[in-house]
Amino acid sequence: MAIKHSEITSEIIRAFYQIYNEVGWGFIESVYSSVMASTLTSRGIPHEREKRLRVTHRGECHGEFRADLVVAGVVLVEFKACKQLVAAHEAQLLNYLRASGLEVGLLLNFGPRPEMRRFVWSARQRMVAMDERESGDR
Repeated sequence: MAIKHSEITSEIIRAFYQIYNEVGWGFIESVYSSVMASTLTSRGIPHEREKRLRVTHRGECHGEFRADLVVAGVVLVEFKACKQLVAAHEAQLLNYLRASGLEVGLLLNFGPRPEMRRFVWSARQRMVAMDERESGDR
């Protein structure tokens, strides 16, 4: 079984570990978002920072949120800079995927230990699957 958008997510994950190793931890999320955007630009990977997305219910808009990063129009990336990822962070990313209509999301934590979680949301099957779970240095 092929992993959806694996080339793009692999590039993002490589950049994440490179940035973590070069910049370290302890900055706020916006710093990591900026460094990631700069890194992706230098690699020729299209992306949008702080992309506005609508939250709709039954065809009616009930608000907006800003995705930290949308890469190549298909992968939503949410940055964290905390001690460790918790269920609330995962729920946030999954809600962002449902609201955006995107199927693949990465949760990247620039905490004391780098953490990465990859999620796939399939509205067609009405299921959520976390198909990778990694943490640790690379």
